[in-house]
Amino acid sequence: MTKIAVIEDDRPTSNQFAGWIKAAIADMNDVQIDQWFTRDDAQAAIAREAYDIVVLDIELGRERHAGVAIINEINKRQQGTPVLVVSAMPAAIYRSIMKALDAWDYLQKTTFEESDFIETFLDMLRVAKSRQAQVAKPEPVPAQELTLDPLWQLSPLWRGERINLPLTAQRILATLYQHRGEVVSYNDLFEVVKSGRNRDNVRKHVSTIREAFRELDPDFDCIENVPMRGFRWVSR
Repeated sequence: MTKIAVIEDDRPTSNQFAGWIKAAIADMNDVQIDQWFTRDDAQAAIAREAYDIVVLDIELGRERHAGVAIINEINKRQQGTPVLVVSAMPAAIYRSIMKALDAWDYLQKTTFEESDFIETFLDMLRVAKSRQAQVAKPEPVPAQELTLDPLWQLSPLWRGERINLPLTAQRILATLYQHRGEVVSYNDLFEVVKSGRNRDNVRKHVSTIREAFRELDPDFDCIENVPMRGFRWVSR
């Protein structure tokens, strides 16, 4: 089932968006469109549902930037979900802000046509369908290459060879590996750094980890930077 969330506090506008979406996907089966009108209801839904597409207003009720908090929640729980922001806020100011938050696109109310909305939505739908196909047919899981000692008494092993890392770097490595495939935020990594809890210090530890791996494997690239958010372990 394809699940779509429309988060908009103005009910006529919300119904209009939902109607456009229904018309655009009239030939599709197994589609669920949920409409949410408050930040609390939207965040509760995001916590329990895995939405494939989200259409979102920034200002909800009296909360001028409620949409920003919701986008951050989506990024935390559902990495990669396409989010279309539709707001009355000036596009010249907010489009770049939403782009930095990994939103798919930004449409300013009263300045776009129905066709603009539908074209953007269908582009998002194609990406959502592609993601669904990947989940339905996961790639074979490779043999474990990294071995960690949960008691921190033995050095990590990469393909059977010992990696020389200080304890803090080992903790960061373990956190990234335990959440492999997911973005681990700077705030989460601060929890395993006993001193120097700032982004520069975390980046230095990650650089140390990469250098240690590359002494054994020059092609190592399993730790990705996620701009402004943190890092992610990915299997190659």
